[in-house]
Amino acid sequence: MSHDRREAGFKRRTRVADALATLLDAVEPHGRTESAPLADADGRVVAEPIDAPAPVPSYDRAAMDGYAVRAEDTFGASDRSPAALRAVGTEVDSIAPGEAARVHTGSAVPEGADAVVMIEQVETVGGGSGQGGEVEAFDAVAEGENVGEAGEDVADGQRLFEAGHVLRPSDLGLLKSVGLDAVTVYERPTVAVIPTGEELVQSDPGPGEVIETNGLTVSRLVERWGGEARYRDVVTDDEDALAAAIEGDLDADAVVTTGGSSVGERDLLPEVVDSVGEVLVHGVALKPGHPVCLGVADDTPIVSLPGYPVACIVNAAQFLRPVQKRAGGTTADPFPTRRARLARKVPSEPGTRTFARVSLSAETGDEDGNGSTDGDGETDLPAATPTRASGSGILSSVALADGWVVVPEPREGIDAGEVVDVELWEANR
Repeated sequence: MSHDRREAGFKRRTRVADALATLLDAVEPHGRTESAPLADADGRVVAEPIDAPAPVPSYDRAAMDGYAVRAEDTFGASDRSPAALRAVGTEVDSIAPGEAARVHTGSAVPEGADAVVMIEQVETVGGGSGQGGEVEAFDAVAEGENVGEAGEDVADGQRLFEAGHVLRPSDLGLLKSVGLDAVTVYERPTVAVIPTGEELVQSDPGPGEVIETNGLTVSRLVERWGGEARYRDVVTDDEDALAAAIEGDLDADAVVTTGGSSVGERDLLPEVVDSVGEVLVHGVALKPGHPVCLGVADDTPIVSLPGYPVACIVNAAQFLRPVQKRAGGTTADPFPTRRARLARKVPSEPGTRTFARVSLSAETGDEDGNGSTDGDGETDLPAATPTRASGSGILSSVALADGWVVVPEPREGIDAGEVVDVELWEANR
């Protein structure tokens, strides 16, 4: 980037969707796999299709406490005319015509039986329910009644998960139920996080110094999004030092820098990225944080985030997260959202995607108490109140918010009282 370009500023800003598509075109899944015990596999990405090696259940099982019988032996049974059956005990392997075996919920149904009469519909007579006793069934049951067939839950060989699926706790229970104790997953993608700026210190700032927060925040987001972060020491605003830092981490699946991405005299990252690789996009139609720089070097994506804390976080969520997910073998799902009613108007510039930080409260309507209903059929929604401090350098405006409202490019703001989707961007995913 030349000095003239710095003076000219951003004449053109790329739309968010186009910038992300360009960046993702330069990202390939790393393809590295490992075996993870099920107890440690929550949130991991499945690396190959998983088929059930055995059915669940592996046998016909009783769905109720009662007696396993041949359904045809109970036909015509009623309160006045029960079916008399010979009791053959509990946990027997098989029954013959005219026999009944005591079973409990979940126990195997003996061979020869095809139904279960509920215990409430049976009485024991003579020797009782044990061997040689007799039971009377007061209810006729159909074939298969109160019986869970083998494979009812999971069929033998059934496809359970495709590659790229992110495992959840319920998935781990399912995998254990089919007899697996480990699963092949992609290794967590590695992301090098390099904070930059000669003014940054880790603590006790003096005049003109600033405590480094962006690197810490981004590295923890990397971990939350399923990656492994290399949180590096601060690199000063020197082209050679910045280039050496980036080149030293090109073995990572992605490199992210914080600060120095705009067009000022000390904003050296776009120039440095271009010297070690290629700048793909510089300047995005996004607020806050349009000076983001996206590039690639030695097939490693580089995301240079703006130094203002809020702009850094917004761009990390929009660009770093999808890059990291793709490198790790999956895709970035949309953030979860919550419907709310906007308490104050959110202004925005047409042609720019705006991220307005908001806090949620149980009170409905706008700040004047209006707008709890407006004919849209949605009532009792929480209020989404834009943070008063909205500058991109005000870290508390995002740290104390519950999420953000995204104003799409064609809109010129959103009016108070309008129902909006609040993106819960800090959800653990």
